[in-house]
Parts: sequence; C-alpha cells; structure tokens
Amino acid sequence: MTKADIVEKIYEKVGFSKKESAELVELVFDIIKDTLEGGDKIKIAGFGNFVVKEKADRRGRNPQTGDEIIIAARRILTFKPSQVLKASINDK
Repeated sequence: MTKADIVEKIYEKVGFSKKESAELVELVFDIIKDTLEGGDKIKIAGFGNFVVKEKADRRGRNPQTGDEIIIAARRILTFKPSQVLKASINDK
C-alpha cells in the first residue's frame, strides 16, 4: 500500500476531499517523523510501537577484501506490532 492508496481510502471512507485527505496523511506522517527524529517512542494502541534505538560502533569486515573496518554508530528504527495486530493478521 502506498501513501496515495491511504489517501484514497480516507477519501472513500471519511468523505474528505482528496486534497484534504492528502493533507491529513502528510500531517500525520510529519508528526510521526518529527517525534521519531527527536528520539521519542510512538505507541499506537491496537497497532504497535515505533522505537528509535542507538547502535554503538562495531567491528566489521569488508566482504570483498577481508579487511577489518569500523561500522559507525547509528540510530535505527524498530517496530514491534501489538498483540491485537498479530492476532488479526494470524486469524485471517
């Protein structure tokens, strides 16, 4: 499903215009993005949790040359689905 598909579903189910639906979807995604950039968690009841985690530097190996390299520290985004979402996916 794409962002355009989400806009179309909102247009069909809620009755907003396509422009209003697109603005609403963009606003929600911007809020989610800004919250995650700030390092905060997002918990959506019945759906799941988005969490930003810190990964430390670590040693790796270049697969072509075999040389050791240092993989830089970075932040990663994880998603853990709720039990409700897991159940609904597995029941269908």
